Parts: sequence; C-alpha cells; structure tokens
Amino acid sequence: MKTYMANAQTVERKWYVVDGAGIPLGRLASKVAAILRGKNKPTFTPNVDTGDYVIVINTDKVVLTGKKLEDKFYRYHTGYIGGLKETSYGKLMAEKSDLAVYEAVRGMLPKNSLGRQMIKKLKVFKGAEHNHAAQQPEELKLF
Repeated sequence: MKTYMANAQTVERKWYVVDGAGIPLGRLASKVAAILRGKNKPTFTPNVDTGDYVIVINTDKVVLTGKKLEDKFYRYHTGYIGGLKETSYGKLMAEKSDLAVYEAVRGMLPKNSLGRQMIKKLKVFKGAEHNHAAQQPEELKLF
C-alpha cells in the first residue's frame, strides 16, 4: 500500500472563523495553530503547508488565567544596542489584543520558512467584524 504525500497542487483550503470571546489565550492559540498547520486533516504532511485559513475575531475578549495580566510580559528588541522593550500583558491586551493573539499563534508554529508561510493564513481582528465575507468562512467552535 502506498503512503499518501500531499503537495502544493493537491491541497484544498477552507476558511474558518473563530470567536475568541471568553477563551483562554493559550488554548485558542494552540487550536488555531493546529488548523493553520493542517493537523486536523487526514492529508496532513509535515513538510507541506496543508492548513486552512483562520479568521480570529473578538480578540479583545480573550482572557488570561491567573495573574498573567500583571506578571507576564511581551518582550521585543528594536535592533539597537540596549533596545529590549517590554510591556505587561494587561496593557497589551487593552491596547493591542490582536498582536497578543497573533504572537501566541506564531510561537506555536514551526520556526522555519514553512512556519512563515503558515502564519500568513491567519487573520486577526479586535472586534466582531472582519473583511473576509467574500471567502464565505465557516463558523468553527473550538470549545
């Protein structure tokens, strides 16, 4: 019996909408990363991007458990000497909750060119509206 190996021509992609209201950030990110990778499909191939497009809405209503709003920090480097910047997740979720979700999902994808290709299929929006209605996305219930 032959082993099925997907390639770029045989991949069929769908669009999904995920509502992040009331879902913990890490749980949301791990489910979305699995869909972006294509692990929910029987045609999953590790070296091919077989994943689907995911639209995440209501990121301003995503929750963090415990004391993570005060104790956890988002850190990045500007590229200059001494350019390490940090922001508490409380401030980040209030101002840029879409960035928090985006970075959480990006951290769960492969750290190579395949992961950079997968993250382009993620669309993140703060509110309940998105501009991808033409793709006719399906509602996806994670929990």
